[in-house]
Amino acid sequence: MKKYNTLVIGSGASGLAAAVRLDALGVKDVAIYTEGLGMGTSINTGSDKQTYYKLGMYGKEGDSPVMMARDLSAGGSMHGDIALVEAAMSPLGFHHLVTLGVPFPHDPLGQYIGYKTDHDPKRRATSCGPYTSRDMCVALIKEVKRRNISVMEKRIAVKLLTDDGKVRVCGAIFINRETGEMECVQAENIVFAVGGPGGLYKTSVYPAVHTGAIGLGIEAGAKGCNLAESQFGLASIKFRWNVSGSYMQVLPRFISTDAEGNDAKEFLREYFDTTEDMLNVVFLKGYQWPFAAGHVPGSSLIDIFTYIETEQRHRRVFLDYRTDPEGLDFSKLNAETKEYLERSGILCDTPLKRLEILNSPAIELYRRNGIDLATEMLEIAVCAQHNNGGLAGNIWWESINLKHLFPVGEVNGTHGVTRPGGSALNSGQAGAFRASEYIASKYQADTMDAAAFAAIAEREMAVLQLLQQQPANCDWRAERAEFQQRMSESGSFIRSADKVTEALDGAHKQWQRLYTDGLGGLAPEDLTEALRNRQLCLAHVFYLECILMQIDYIGSRGGSLVLAPDGKEIYEKLSDPFWRMKEENTPYRRMMMLCGFGGNGYPEIYWDVCRDVPDPDGWFETVWSDYRSKKIYDDEAKA
Repeated sequence: MKKYNTLVIGSGASGLAAAVRLDALGVKDVAIYTEGLGMGTSINTGSDKQTYYKLGMYGKEGDSPVMMARDLSAGGSMHGDIALVEAAMSPLGFHHLVTLGVPFPHDPLGQYIGYKTDHDPKRRATSCGPYTSRDMCVALIKEVKRRNISVMEKRIAVKLLTDDGKVRVCGAIFINRETGEMECVQAENIVFAVGGPGGLYKTSVYPAVHTGAIGLGIEAGAKGCNLAESQFGLASIKFRWNVSGSYMQVLPRFISTDAEGNDAKEFLREYFDTTEDMLNVVFLKGYQWPFAAGHVPGSSLIDIFTYIETEQRHRRVFLDYRTDPEGLDFSKLNAETKEYLERSGILCDTPLKRLEILNSPAIELYRRNGIDLATEMLEIAVCAQHNNGGLAGNIWWESINLKHLFPVGEVNGTHGVTRPGGSALNSGQAGAFRASEYIASKYQADTMDAAAFAAIAEREMAVLQLLQQQPANCDWRAERAEFQQRMSESGSFIRSADKVTEALDGAHKQWQRLYTDGLGGLAPEDLTEALRNRQLCLAHVFYLECILMQIDYIGSRGGSLVLAPDGKEIYEKLSDPFWRMKEENTPYRRMMMLCGFGGNGYPEIYWDVCRDVPDPDGWFETVWSDYRSKKIYDDEAKA
């Protein structure tokens, strides 16, 4: 068994930042355990212009941490003090990346330029292009290597270890996917940087190499929050990539075909009176890419119409950049659309030419992945993209109920109902910095007896060894396909009580089956994936339970639309009574939905009132004194 002060599980942008920051703060006994430095979402994903959201730093437009915090939490179901921490930490995290070589653009005077993103009243957003998070990872990996921080690859976490009272974490069990060998690691602290629930959905834009491991935290007893709040949006499926921003703003044709690729038609036309009405909504979809119940009617109708084609009519949907939509007349477009096209200098024929002028890397990205937009259409669907919920943490990103566990990145559910685009990248850096500072200041001493840990580890290893002595009856590929299909059918952006109730029955049965099935006779990779299925299946049970609670108590909001036969008509051209939405019960914007295991061993859900954004009016001498004495780390300390 190995032992470290701090174990970082995962090597995305937030996990890497935590390791680097810990080392910089003097915590040298650190190791990163990861499936691989080239795995995960951060290094394998992006969009047309992947956004990083931070405090405004350009020109004369005023900004402040409190102003940014209010915008971060404006969507509801987000704690105001955590929003203030993310805002206040954003300059530090951003400039740390700049010093490591991430090429965020600035002008000749050193000002870092910004632009407006969704849910953002100011110009706080910035970008390196399609690969912002990849650029972050590349720079952070270089720094990890420069600092000689230990990295163990091909390790997949299969169990978080806790003390007998489930008060704190004390280590983890990993499997080597190549050899099948198990390894126990003792750790005073765990930075849990395992990303979002990428393995839960069949229709997903998460990179195929990323599955997530939030189920391990839930299994260990960590509370979850806002699990029902996810983002979904249009994305390509042959190569998984968000078709946001300029992919929409150049006005491509939306084509549907039958399963064999025949009977092509511009299917959006049946829902709009004129071509310009249709194209104005397509253009707006670029700014408002994630599906949002608040944009129905509006740009999110595009997601619904795509859903109808793919899920109800069982057709395929494509974007075609080769020819203009029939009847395109720039002079008839609304002022916002026309002005953007004019100022961008793209009043030319074909969406591809417009995209080449506006954002040529967006074309090259697909070409490098085997898709030539000049010769073929781009198949798309409405895909799971991001979970705004996750494990619940405090203002130092420590789990609210499981001490020494620090969920950072997407696995930490800070975001609430809606969030400005790019805020997740900032949140990951802020969380990494906060967790590292707290560990360096409070948790460097050993408080777990080695003999006590050995007893815990041996007990849990014995359970795994016993399962390996029993033959495996489940095929992990079929089992994964089952819960992924269930989540895409019931837990996506179109939701109904009947569908989720039915899904939960199957989910609970599968959960019980996977946790009692043997693991004997499996090759190392199959053993790894069978173990991974256990925590993924557990997670999907909790997600569905929270989604059902949202349906019953909250209604349509954020990234989900709840159907109800007696609900509000969605759109006049959707006359089918199926398309009626349950309106939002808005007081729940002031609440956080928390979940965890109840006393009966099944999911338990309850509510917590959101804390307001603080309105600090500090005095330098007092703050300086509290900082020197480390009083700022006390549980009762307030912002």
